[in-house]
Amino acid sequence: MDGIIVVNKPQEFTSFDVVAVMRRLCGQRKIGHTGTLDPMATGVLPLLLGNATRAQDILPDSDKEYVAQFKLGVRSDTLDIWGTVLEEKAVVCSGTDIMRIIPKYTGKISQLPPMYSAVKKDGVRLYDLARQGIEVERTPRTVNISELKLLTYDDETYMGQIKVSCSKGTYIRSLIDDIGNDLGCGAVMTSLVRTKACGFSLEDSVTLDEIRELSVNGEQSEKTVKLLRSCESLFNVYCRINVSDKQAVRFSNGGAIDIDRTSVKNSINDGEILRVCERNGNFIGLGKIDAEKRLVKIYKLFPSDKSKGD
Repeated sequence: MDGIIVVNKPQEFTSFDVVAVMRRLCGQRKIGHTGTLDPMATGVLPLLLGNATRAQDILPDSDKEYVAQFKLGVRSDTLDIWGTVLEEKAVVCSGTDIMRIIPKYTGKISQLPPMYSAVKKDGVRLYDLARQGIEVERTPRTVNISELKLLTYDDETYMGQIKVSCSKGTYIRSLIDDIGNDLGCGAVMTSLVRTKACGFSLEDSVTLDEIRELSVNGEQSEKTVKLLRSCESLFNVYCRINVSDKQAVRFSNGGAIDIDRTSVKNSINDGEILRVCERNGNFIGLGKIDAEKRLVKIYKLFPSDKSKGD
């Protein structure tokens, strides 16, 4: 099986747990995912099966969207409700106060990774150090938050909900903690749902229970295969060209294609990435334009991608 299955990750499962379950259900070892979700988070987790794992380091759309709930007046060691409470404070903030803070956290911002995270320090995961009671110096990272919106806020419970569209590597727990600190009362995340990732949404996802119903003893049933989305669907942002049979053979064997013998000969940009497909529409792989030499060179091949769907 080669392609993508978008899973709605359940709570209390690590991303690796989901991969392990899918290996068992699909009878396939070669499975990866496109971005870790914390165990208590739920939502969109695209899984790459077979040759689709070749796309893992070249995904054009790595942005994410989340809906998170929070509670003001509490601070914890994990920055969420599941950690050890370090401090509780009285809250005198309104929704208007939160709205006033939000613009500070849109655009490119500097964010310090939390100690309870998978980031490595000298080869050791930060969460392993944190569990030993060790806190180390961390390097701030620049992330981009393209949208930050307050969806709800209750003045009596001090609980609310935000929507965040952001770049890869953004920690929503840290964002909520920073906002709480700016408000002077602290805040923790109480739930997190990833609603979009790699161009896929919750509407595109299926649950593990749904997949279990379609799979029997690790057999790849026709119904399971129908859940697959093509490798090509990961790259829909790129222009698509269909090539002749001879060009398809040449490209599949690692050879470059003459731009002037393609449909993009009059509209090319040096370094532009293209989806290269056979005449019948089967996706072969990605090419990159060399404008000076008038060639479409190999960027990445996906030779066994016969799965369908956008």
